[in-house]
Amino acid sequence: MSEFLGGWKRTCYCTDLTTEDVGREVILMGWTNVRRDLGALIFVQLRDRTGLMQVVFDSSTLSKEDFDRASTIRSEYVLAIKGKLSERTGNMVNKNMKTGALEVLVSEFKILSTSETTPFEIDDNCNASEALRLKYRYLDLRRPVMQQNLMMRHKIAHIARNYFSENDFLEIETPILTKSTPEGARDYLVPSRVHPGSFYALPQSPQLFKQLLMLSGFDRYFQIARCFRDEDLRADRQPDFTQIDLEMSFVEEDDVMSVNEGFLKLLFKETIGYDVQLPLPRLPWSEAMARYGSDKPDTRFGLELCDITDCVRDCGFSVFKGAIETGGSVRCINAKGASAQFSRKEIDALGEYVKTYHAKGLAWMNWKEDAFQSPIAKFLTETELDAIKAKAGMEPGDVVFIVADKDPVVFASLGALRLKLGDKLGLIPQDKYNLLWVTDFPQFEWSDEENRFMAMHHPFTSPKDEDLQYLESDPGAVRAKAYDIVLNGVEIGGGSIRIHSQELQKRMFRVLGLSDEQVNDRFGFLLNAFRFGPPPHGGMAYGLDRLAMLICGGSSIRDVIAFPKVQNASCPLTGAPDTVDPKQLKELHIACVTDEE
Repeated sequence: MSEFLGGWKRTCYCTDLTTEDVGREVILMGWTNVRRDLGALIFVQLRDRTGLMQVVFDSSTLSKEDFDRASTIRSEYVLAIKGKLSERTGNMVNKNMKTGALEVLVSEFKILSTSETTPFEIDDNCNASEALRLKYRYLDLRRPVMQQNLMMRHKIAHIARNYFSENDFLEIETPILTKSTPEGARDYLVPSRVHPGSFYALPQSPQLFKQLLMLSGFDRYFQIARCFRDEDLRADRQPDFTQIDLEMSFVEEDDVMSVNEGFLKLLFKETIGYDVQLPLPRLPWSEAMARYGSDKPDTRFGLELCDITDCVRDCGFSVFKGAIETGGSVRCINAKGASAQFSRKEIDALGEYVKTYHAKGLAWMNWKEDAFQSPIAKFLTETELDAIKAKAGMEPGDVVFIVADKDPVVFASLGALRLKLGDKLGLIPQDKYNLLWVTDFPQFEWSDEENRFMAMHHPFTSPKDEDLQYLESDPGAVRAKAYDIVLNGVEIGGGSIRIHSQELQKRMFRVLGLSDEQVNDRFGFLLNAFRFGPPPHGGMAYGLDRLAMLICGGSSIRDVIAFPKVQNASCPLTGAPDTVDPKQLKELHIACVTDEE
């Protein structure tokens, strides 16, 4: 039978105790991690969120009734134990435990609850599938690595709150039930019971409200904000996620970046002891794409892209020539000294890999010590081959990979190939944290699906002053006052200086193809507010989940979220989303139809 606390109060956590506490009477509470029965002695590793402590049940000091009761203890039983802290000596010391030189000799104990056999071991080395662990997430969260991850996440949020508060930011909550403003990812919609046929939307970000807070005179705002986007999931995406969100008035790009560099320096020092050197490097978007094929470049290693378009502009190879004639380019990566590490089969596999990024194929040149091999050599003159070698810095022992296509395809495929090669060749240092700003993004990107320009970030981002002249005549040439912060090839945050002019905001909407009626319906409340003295303002937001994942060394944000969704946006633990009672649908004036209907 489970017991009650009966007035017992825990005196400390397991790993709070040190050799200086030897002889002290303590009360510990937690779960049975491991139990060993040696007949007259029973050893239990007691586990709480901080770690382990060995507790000893001795038949010579406990009553027979209590010792018999101790013999019933099994894994994951919840215990409260009272006893004296003792020091372990000699070969009794467990060097693999933080408290391995200590143990508690039990004088009294309570079995607070029992446990059935768990579906998997509560151990960091358990080999249970992720699907099983997510179904029993409350058990998975008992594993030390998961507890450490969530405690680190808490620490990151705590540091953020303290830092921004100390820098005169005010934490202000913004609404969760708001208006749908579909210009980007899909909204999650919430039907209104009292307004039949009308819907709230869950916020994709607090963007509009934090801009209104600037207009309200709260010149420095921040929030640990819950956000929602109905989009396809990846390892670093969830339908509901958390941002460290902030906004500032009377600022330009440098001001926002400076205060955030201070935050990042403090964060990395306080969490993992890493000393971030300031100021952080800045890389214009166009340079990032040209050098790394990505707007979130991993700069911990080389393998930069090389533009060889001019070397083959007049060549006889139709693939190269066709790409150039249609406005594309020919670019390559030189894997220095790696010639012997690639078989023909492996090179062919890389060709298939780049096709997943819409490249038509992968050309290559392998300069082995005893021969030069390339299936495209017969289409090029010696002069053209020599020009490619010179431009790419190619020497014996190198292998060069080439993609020719429209620039977006070239960048996407070679950018992904660069990361794959860096991993295969062991070029990526795992103990290095490269932070940098990517700046001067394009204001717009063309959408073939929508047949119009879309805002690359969002429609409230301000264009660069010198590019305003191109807003209507050449939208593709307009750069934004936007900036992303990138860590080891992952975007962990981004922001911009916002438009604070009502007229400029209207021009932006017109370029995006929105009618006056659409603008008024979706954003009328914002434009109306702009009539009453909006200050210049800007800000940014961090993905707390991504940031925690990288600092914890995880590969998925599911590792740092207590109860995450899976690939199809469902929750294996609760079964959400699920059907609801027809009565609820009737109250909400909703009828469900199937695709067949």
